[in-house]
Amino acid sequence: MITVEEARGRILSALRPTPAEVVALAGAWNRVTAEPVVARLTQPPADVSAMDGYALRAADGTPHASLSVIGAAPAGHPFAGIVGAGQAVRLFTGSVVPAGADAVLLQEDATRDGDSVRVNEAVTGGRHIRRAGQDFAAGDAVIPAGRRLTARDIGLAAAANHPWLVVHRPPRVAILATGDEIALPGEPIPPGGIVSSNSHALAALVRAGGGEAIVLPVARDDDAAIGAVADQVLGMDMLVTTGGASVGDHDLVIAALQARGMTLDFWQIAMRPGKPLLFGQLGATPVLGLPGNPVSALVCAILFLLPALARLSGLAVAPPPVSAAVLGATVKANDQRADHLRATIVVESDGQLVVTPFPVQDSAMLRRLALADALVLRPPHAPALPAGARVEVIRLDSLGL
Repeated sequence: MITVEEARGRILSALRPTPAEVVALAGAWNRVTAEPVVARLTQPPADVSAMDGYALRAADGTPHASLSVIGAAPAGHPFAGIVGAGQAVRLFTGSVVPAGADAVLLQEDATRDGDSVRVNEAVTGGRHIRRAGQDFAAGDAVIPAGRRLTARDIGLAAAANHPWLVVHRPPRVAILATGDEIALPGEPIPPGGIVSSNSHALAALVRAGGGEAIVLPVARDDDAAIGAVADQVLGMDMLVTTGGASVGDHDLVIAALQARGMTLDFWQIAMRPGKPLLFGQLGATPVLGLPGNPVSALVCAILFLLPALARLSGLAVAPPPVSAAVLGATVKANDQRADHLRATIVVESDGQLVVTPFPVQDSAMLRRLALADALVLRPPHAPALPAGARVEVIRLDSLGL
């Protein structure tokens, strides 16, 4: 068995980002930039007023001074003249500051009387003026390559005058559940059978990770049925299987896919839950084989599939983020496998995270995972710990799950 860290490293080293494509700005949210977004203009393009008021020379902005209003400059209609001594031009937020002016008299600090305006409060040179290029200049890389675009980024790209963006294509992930006992939700359940949750949970996780999920029909415990998936995953960026990768007589995934040309990189991880995890290559398609137990499948997906999706999407890849917490209950000593305890979190008044593992950690108890806030990380051979001891956790809300 290999470690979690080695397994993740070997998976990621075999993956490459998906090709780039050009998409309309309106469809670029949550996509990953394949190249920097470079500003096509300067913002603001000229010195503009940050407030409603009057443009004037700072030297004329003394209390009780009376200035002649020689024009107005609504946003989008710059004043063509020059502001001279004793003169002012009416401005509005976003108005271009006219030549000759170097200060703005706020509307609330002025009294207008026909073509004159009186200064009620002294003005300061340069105040309330947004300088040309204050936000960015033409040629600036305003968004780097390898960034998942937020709504804020979309606004910035629009301001930089980009109607189209170059982004990575979303990874296409085929999901295959295996087993004679499996029925999809709403289907008749065979004797001794179960309703499959893995395909739906993994499809949701793939979408949360920025990918496109293609759920394949359930493959029965038959070499031909499992092997036939090789013809269905052409053009996929990854095949994810669940079940059939353990050591029982009906765990046929490895042999069936090897018969269709899959090369096996590794099988079995020193972790709990999720020991029977495999990774290989079926032609050009990477294969990640997850356990059949629903909790094991999802924990492995958090540790391995989410980073894989990040790599395929063009993101910089790191393990799931870890937070510090203290235990709300005792935990027993660990064996040679890394453990990932499902747990709840309480945030105390001082901000301290108190994490309490569920007393039963069965890998088939999906409800416990749904109620969990975190996974408590227990290294191999970790000693027993009392309540109050410090531990590391993966917060599930930080992953958008």
